[in-house]
Amino acid sequence: MDVYAAVDIRGGKCVRLMQGDFGRETVYMDDPVEAARHWQEQGADWLHVVDLDGARSGRRANAEPIRALLAGIDRTPVQVAGGIRTLDRARAVLDEGAARVVLGTAAVRNPSLLREAVAALPGRVAVGVDARDGEVKIEGWEQTSGQSLNRVADAAAQAGAATIIYTDISVDGTLSHPNVEATRALVERLAPGTPIIASGGVGSLNDIAQLRAAGVAGVIIGRALYTGALKLTDALAVAHAE
Repeated sequence: MDVYAAVDIRGGKCVRLMQGDFGRETVYMDDPVEAARHWQEQGADWLHVVDLDGARSGRRANAEPIRALLAGIDRTPVQVAGGIRTLDRARAVLDEGAARVVLGTAAVRNPSLLREAVAALPGRVAVGVDARDGEVKIEGWEQTSGQSLNRVADAAAQAGAATIIYTDISVDGTLSHPNVEATRALVERLAPGTPIIASGGVGSLNDIAQLRAAGVAGVIIGRALYTGALKLTDALAVAHAE
């Protein structure tokens, strides 16, 4: 199982939100490039970079700091999410050095764009499925999509997404344990064709072990790393255990 260190960017700074609430923000570093380099040096398998302002506005609001981050990372693959709503934007982010782009709102609102992107950029398009109480949220998690977690995940898998990133919004940023049951159900639903990356609520090594046992391909860790609740080296050891 791969470990993804999260670098969420708002207003050009590295931050974390509580349950996706823009009113409950903690700034951890002024320079996202510094954060990315730190996690690279610690051995992260991947970096998960999110333009939070972009997710909310629908445009690349933090394009410059993300370009700088991609230019400053030379060993660790990076997946980028937030504000990627067109094929041209997806291509631009990949051309700047990202290994993978994540479509969230665009995948829900515009299924034909998802299919087009998957065909044009094989193996490099993930879908972010962010849900609260089983219902998918969009536009920076501030709007209701009216679609269920299973419906959106099924559509993403059928479109050929390289992976699905499932976030339970209710536990994101809380360190209160991930929704292992829902994650396992999604893994079983889409196995073996579409790998699942789990996100939200990871706060202990036991959380990582439970997700690994559930069959996920990767886990995104954010607040736990920034607060010191988890050391990345310890998380990697559990995730990579035979």
